[in-house]
Amino acid sequence: MTASTPPAPPFRDPHLPFAKRIDDLLSRLTLQEKISFLHQFAPAVERLGVEPFRTGQEALHGVAWMGPATVFPQAVGLGATWNPELVRRVGEAVSKEVRAMRARDERIGLNVWSPTVNLLRHPLWGRNEEGYSEDPRLTSAIATAYTHGLRGEHPTYWRTAPVLKHWLAHNNETGRDVTSSSVRPRVLHEYDLRAFRGCVEAGAVAGVMPAYNLVNGRPNHVSPYLREQLRAWTGEDLLVCSDAGAPSNLVDSEHYFDTHEEATAASLTAGVDSFTDHGTDGSKIVARITGAYERGLLAEADIDAAVRRQLSVRFRLGEFDPHYDPYAGTGEFDTPAHRALAREAAEQAVVLLRNDGVLPLAADARIAVVGLLADECKLDWYSGTLIHRSTPLEALYERFGAERVEFAEGVDRVLLRTAAGTFLSVPPAPEASDEVRGAEGALDPALLAGRTDLPPLTTDPVGTEFALVDWGGDVLTLRAPDGRYLSVAEDGFLRASADQPGGWVVQETFRLEPHGDGHLLRHLGTGRHVRVAADGVKVAAEDSPTEPEVFRLVVTERGEEAVTRAAAAADVVVVLAGNDPHINGRETEDRTTLRLPGQQERLLEAARAANPRTVLALVSAYPYAVEAGRLSAVLWTAHGGQAAGTALARVLAGDVSPAGRLPQTWYADDADLPDLLDYDVIGARQTYLYFEGTPLFPFGHGLSYASFAYADLAVRVGEASVGVSFTVTNTGEVTADEVAQLYSRAVEPSVTRPRRELLAHHRVTLAPGARTALSFEVPLTAFAFWDVARGDWRREPGPYDLLVGASSEDVRLRTTVTLDGERAAPRPVARDGLAAVDFDEQSGTEIVDRTKVSGDAVTPAADGTAELLYRACDFGAGVTGVSVEVAGGGTVEVSLADGPPLATLTLGTPTAGPYAYTTLDAPFGAEGVHDLRLRLRGPLRLALVGFSG
Repeated sequence: MTASTPPAPPFRDPHLPFAKRIDDLLSRLTLQEKISFLHQFAPAVERLGVEPFRTGQEALHGVAWMGPATVFPQAVGLGATWNPELVRRVGEAVSKEVRAMRARDERIGLNVWSPTVNLLRHPLWGRNEEGYSEDPRLTSAIATAYTHGLRGEHPTYWRTAPVLKHWLAHNNETGRDVTSSSVRPRVLHEYDLRAFRGCVEAGAVAGVMPAYNLVNGRPNHVSPYLREQLRAWTGEDLLVCSDAGAPSNLVDSEHYFDTHEEATAASLTAGVDSFTDHGTDGSKIVARITGAYERGLLAEADIDAAVRRQLSVRFRLGEFDPHYDPYAGTGEFDTPAHRALAREAAEQAVVLLRNDGVLPLAADARIAVVGLLADECKLDWYSGTLIHRSTPLEALYERFGAERVEFAEGVDRVLLRTAAGTFLSVPPAPEASDEVRGAEGALDPALLAGRTDLPPLTTDPVGTEFALVDWGGDVLTLRAPDGRYLSVAEDGFLRASADQPGGWVVQETFRLEPHGDGHLLRHLGTGRHVRVAADGVKVAAEDSPTEPEVFRLVVTERGEEAVTRAAAAADVVVVLAGNDPHINGRETEDRTTLRLPGQQERLLEAARAANPRTVLALVSAYPYAVEAGRLSAVLWTAHGGQAAGTALARVLAGDVSPAGRLPQTWYADDADLPDLLDYDVIGARQTYLYFEGTPLFPFGHGLSYASFAYADLAVRVGEASVGVSFTVTNTGEVTADEVAQLYSRAVEPSVTRPRRELLAHHRVTLAPGARTALSFEVPLTAFAFWDVARGDWRREPGPYDLLVGASSEDVRLRTTVTLDGERAAPRPVARDGLAAVDFDEQSGTEIVDRTKVSGDAVTPAADGTAELLYRACDFGAGVTGVSVEVAGGGTVEVSLADGPPLATLTLGTPTAGPYAYTTLDAPFGAEGVHDLRLRLRGPLRLALVGFSG
């Protein structure tokens, strides 16, 4: 520093604590500069040398959306590994690639929006692929490992800053921005919050992203739980980033606020710090916050609090200390280690569900490989662009030799004949320009989709034979012989221009609609019918009077015929079935059934009929209901990224013994499922925790090519924990992994408790004959439940079963321990009254917002009648009156247990609005301890019940 060089401001001093440096930088920012920071794309402040910053970089299972990167298995596949240490290494590799990519492209953000910790409560949820498990403890363990890998090991600086998605109780895509998840207190604390809390308390999380939906009638972006729960779990600053477009939804679709200024102010004061809205244009958010401030809806302190939390993340990422940032020079990208890790993760994710001895495949077997997923390496919405790829077919060719493998895709081959007698035809593609060629001159398929320089489809007397794939729900794709899918670009013309279906709005899906003696062809992306014009084949304009073309479907070969031929000539058949992650189950679209698409069921049946030695390998983002007992073997793997095919082939061949475990229950039938919008896992008996039926395959299930013996169970009850130890021995003939699982069950619960509940697990590799001792230290808090009568956790004294085994149903060792605890006390309702939401049992109710800021109320659901039960209410020496705080209009009947109504309170004249509460009183006599039952009728909201006298 020379005499003329001014000293660096304190916020540039790496020797000061971050808190003091943030204070200094905040003091130097103008109000408008601070407001500008609240949009996702925060601009630079050149006078201070502060660079622009963006929140948000997708990195769910590899760096997404920003070009080539290592692609790991889908999140549900990582969950199926039951291996936190492996997932930590995956997170580490992903974060290194984020850093390496940022070094050459400043658009890459270091604030990563991953992982998704929403629980896989319902298997029809379209985003099932993004979560880890239906169990909160397993989800938390896997997510915590991933965030530790993303964060890095340095005590001060972070490699990337992970944000958890999606806060809170988000498991439906249908109406996701307007539906409300009704979550009772026990489900809130024991289930939905638990997955988030474990990650936050582990210290590797930068923040959370609220979900689009509402919880108990209140949008997540104004949730009081951000303050009351999330930020109470840690002393660190946590950044809350809105989901894309959600700030505007508060007014535009949810109509929760009248103006955007009110909505933005309410979000900010509730705890949202970064607004993701209107793309890169921050002007609208800036105007809304400025308007809210000028109207007195916000104070500068509210703005400062949000900016402080943003700056905390930026300082931890080393932005202001480039010379001290240990990750600044990270350049590890597509390394041999990352490629090997992608394969290891894909191998560990494979779950063997059933095997009658046909697997592993004999080295000299003649194999028929059939099915729609046999020669595919599918990506999902949050995948990066593949640098490497493998399909099951390619890998089996390589492993067994092409001469021993027969392939039949099993698609229907069709011609589409027009009314004029000609056929749809794909013209030859012109010579590709350099920019759409890969490193070796091959076409880069990712750059073909949406092209308008390719010639559109025409008609001619011969036509093109298309591969027609029916993905279920009358959704189909049409593929040209060279592998290109029919797609529609912005100009409306049909072209064979896409490597795979994809995009936010998929442009490669169609529906054949019966019409007279033919079919209309509807393009689902635009919703319009296809017509033949003089300049090519296109979708009809929105207001076009032209009649759509009526096509005759000419089938040249049925897929079942090709499958039958291949299967009959083979020693064993491997059927590859499953889903395309962009069709019928994805973000914005829930599934409607557990069944495989009809075309795939027909292919499977054709294979089995021709050859009883049939193996079904499901490659899918979610569970299916299949007739597993009729098959020689069944495997499942999530879409496994770049190494998917190699991993599956190595498992089929026995090079790797499968050891993946199901991270969620596989149900046998759609009838086993509750309504998608029923979030009460306790009342609806959802997930392995409460399901009372017989699953197709239970939570934690997975077979091996080895066998394992469990022995030597020992238990020690300490002052703060229970120690459990046992041994596992590989009694098989191959080296293999086993996933040992520990569950508990309250033997004599006073309330509904899980049938069994995962406490701990460990994946271990054992050679033949090897034995290992495993031990777990389980905190006594793990045996507690949320007691609604006291509004806190409580461990009941009494017996608890401890169950050790290979799945939630495959129990090998068990014992019972007696734990002390706190006995239930009657509710002191005569003194404290009741919060309506703290019921023990209910029927026909929905939980709604008591006010727009905080609190819950209860209202009857759609049919207008509901019941609430509160157990063991203590009326003391006696009460003589009851009061209810209600809004809306309707009736509350109050009775003891199953007795007749002792009081009826009616709100004859509706209140001014849903938040305009009034108190009704009536005589009511009771003394001692009784169960209390309330019956609600009409559109009223019940918040509180009180007693007098």
